[in-house]
Amino acid sequence: MFIGRKEELSKLEKLYRTDRFQMPVIYGRRRIGKTALINEFIKDKPAISFTAIESSQNKNLENFSRSILKFESQSDSDYLPSFRTFQEALEYVFSLSLKKRFILVIDEYPYLARADKSFSSVLQAATDKYKDKSGLFLILCGSSMSFMEEQVLGYESPLYGRRTAQFKISPFSFFEIKDYMNSFSPYDTALLYGISGGTPQYFLQYDKDISVEENIKEKLLDTSSYLFEEPENLLKQEVREAALYNAVITAVAEGSTKISEIASKISEETSTCTNCLKKLMSLGIIKKETPFGEKQGRKSLYVVEDNLFRFWYRFIPENISALQNGMEDVIYRKISEQFNSYMGYVFEEICKQYLWLRNRQGSLPFIFTGLGRWWGTDSRTRTQEEIDIIAADGSNALICECKWRNEPVGTDVLDKLSERSTLVNYTSTWLFIFSKSGFTESCRNAAAERPNVFLVSFEQMYEEF
Repeated sequence: MFIGRKEELSKLEKLYRTDRFQMPVIYGRRRIGKTALINEFIKDKPAISFTAIESSQNKNLENFSRSILKFESQSDSDYLPSFRTFQEALEYVFSLSLKKRFILVIDEYPYLARADKSFSSVLQAATDKYKDKSGLFLILCGSSMSFMEEQVLGYESPLYGRRTAQFKISPFSFFEIKDYMNSFSPYDTALLYGISGGTPQYFLQYDKDISVEENIKEKLLDTSSYLFEEPENLLKQEVREAALYNAVITAVAEGSTKISEIASKISEETSTCTNCLKKLMSLGIIKKETPFGEKQGRKSLYVVEDNLFRFWYRFIPENISALQNGMEDVIYRKISEQFNSYMGYVFEEICKQYLWLRNRQGSLPFIFTGLGRWWGTDSRTRTQEEIDIIAADGSNALICECKWRNEPVGTDVLDKLSERSTLVNYTSTWLFIFSKSGFTESCRNAAAERPNVFLVSFEQMYEEF
């Protein structure tokens, strides 16, 4: 099933309609839906679709040759000759493109470029020779984020400057998946998003015909399930020392958010941890946060960005023995008591997505250019304070509090947010409170008396987009 990606498809279609040589680069971590996007784009177009494998140069050349010759001969036979070299194969493809418009997809490009280290240079030479008169639409796609960014898009790559567009495919937002998940209640949809995030291969695992509780037990807590094994399997595919990366993610998930704390927690050198964190950030598993409006420095913290990894590393390791002994019911009851606290961070992310959507509409008090979380010391009380979201531009700022709890938000939260807004230096501020369970009457009355206060319930957010 293909869902979403309307913007990416629209841009690819626009490129295709130019009838000129195009070389879009599509990349993103595994399971994110790159191949599904490409297949949807090429489904009604003439295309050679080739997926490289982690094998020898000769095997990849044989498969590449077969893909090209099947396209040209319209034959399904596996008994087709092979080109002698990749240069010969590419020359053949480009010569065809002088006569007609078609697409060549090279999926898992890093496997091919590693199998034949000269391939990128050969492709560069063919591109430079033919691009001004070619009608080829060449898609390079890869899952190795570091390889694609350094060896395809990077300045030192032979292909630098040849791409005509690049698409870094990211997970879907909550608002992009909620319509697909409409058989669940809004709150259950948010919980499932908080557990598996916006990676299509993950949330498509859910069964719409059973309850959320049964989905969590069957799809995440059952040790034989796909999602149970996914975090460790993904790490093994992407990194060499999976045990070390496991330790780093576990440390962050358990609350060690500074580099010194992480290094101490796992008894490793700071430099080792720094390198691991860089790799995990490139994979979209970990992210580095700095108080909004401040430069990178000692205040920077690391958090688990990917929802499946956040859920898995928070709840699975400490319960793995029980789960291996078939105690899914018991463990579900145990972790379900922590769902509200777990969802606090997730709800902040959903609120950020909501604000960006409103910002695009132009339906906020001003157009902001950036947003983030803020934390620091209140010089008056010498206590640490946090602001869930600040969205700002120049001297204007939205100061936001996000509450995912079962009780309506009262005036105490509004008063506290008003105090915290004085900790940051903005001339004009608007206060936004987002709440899972709405607001007390006294809070609504207090907000009505203050034109710079906005109360937004989760139900309102869900229905609005």
